[in-house]
Amino acid sequence: MRARKITLGEEFVLNKMKNPYVLVFVATDAGANIKKKITNRALTYNVQVIDTFHSDELSKAIGKNNRKVVLLEDRGFIKKINEYLQE
Repeated sequence: MRARKITLGEEFVLNKMKNPYVLVFVATDAGANIKKKITNRALTYNVQVIDTFHSDELSKAIGKNNRKVVLLEDRGFIKKINEYLQE
């Protein structure tokens, strides 16, 4: 967050999803409405969405509480995450 490469919150994430070089995490326990909005926007702008983590896992990973949607903008970090998830 310090380098401004992470965006939190549904509305902020939806606004930044116009950039195709982002990665979005949606918590498995997020509401159906949030999941639908994120998925539709991801299909429109060809953005990768990962929905395999619980909100507790996402929150712990970024050091915040009760986060359902996280967007990453760092290309190197996104590449490394994709490598780890494919293993």
